[in-house]
Amino acid sequence: MQKIKWLLAGVVALGAPLANAAQEAVTADQVVTAIEGTFGVTPGERRNHTKGTCAVGEFVGSPKAAAYSRSLLFSGKPIPVVARFSLAGGNPKVPDTARNARGMALEFRLPDGNLQHMTMLNTPVFGASQPRTFLDQMIAMKPDPATGKPDPEKIKAFQATHPDSLAQAAFLAKNNPPASYATSAYFGIHTFKFINRHNKITLVRWRFVPEDGEKRLSDAELKTAPANFLERALIDRTHKGPVRWDMLVSIGKPGDPVDNPTVAWPDNRKQFKAGTLTLTSAMPQKGAECEKINFDPLVMSDGIAPTNDPILLFRSPAYAVSFAKRLGGM
Repeated sequence: MQKIKWLLAGVVALGAPLANAAQEAVTADQVVTAIEGTFGVTPGERRNHTKGTCAVGEFVGSPKAAAYSRSLLFSGKPIPVVARFSLAGGNPKVPDTARNARGMALEFRLPDGNLQHMTMLNTPVFGASQPRTFLDQMIAMKPDPATGKPDPEKIKAFQATHPDSLAQAAFLAKNNPPASYATSAYFGIHTFKFINRHNKITLVRWRFVPEDGEKRLSDAELKTAPANFLERALIDRTHKGPVRWDMLVSIGKPGDPVDNPTVAWPDNRKQFKAGTLTLTSAMPQKGAECEKINFDPLVMSDGIAPTNDPILLFRSPAYAVSFAKRLGGM
């Protein structure tokens, strides 16, 4: 049962050319359909990370970051931000104590009219190195009609054949969920390219670290916390004053994985503070600004570019399929 919980935790969070025909055969529609088969469909809502909360604020980049990237994100001027916090999975009523991933998605509205998106998780790694793993995991998790729960044998078989799914699940099993969206770090998961004014490329990974400090629910709190405390806690926190995260960027070295989000970089990589995110208000997502945004991670400004990470490249078409369905009221 514990292994099943680990897999349920890791699955719901979402290059080099794909290695073989089986990998290439995976389509965005297949994956979204599989998510729907596992969690059901809430018409007009996101297929994954359905339960969420909106927030707004600004970001101010640092001069240090401007040396590595020419993006206007790092101009040093305040950049308006629309944020969305969420719980992984397609269940809009998932309890806030669930051992699954938390997300922070950001839309930066740059002064030239362009956008920069960042879609992050509170886990340092993702639960699949290839789209095929994510699809197979969704299929394995589909509830058995007789029990309403995943078939343990299918989960066991999946785990045995997809070791790339285990690192994120182990992290979530070992670490209790955050006590607040405001007391969690969020990781970019993937490797990106920073490109400066001289067209020099630097491979980077980033994370956002809360100035309030990281705090997780204790084991006792995990048993007694209400099902819906995260949204209220964030709204109340912003009423007390701005909530801030520092954007920390790590610089890769030769040999660091650049196309596998299931493997973390060593902790001793050189890093610098790239800026500060400040959120000044939060609100329920229904009718709020973040509700209709498709936080496509491949929406990037000049000076920031994707690597050939198969999962990163696959997220964009998968988000598009989900976005089209919910806009159509499906």
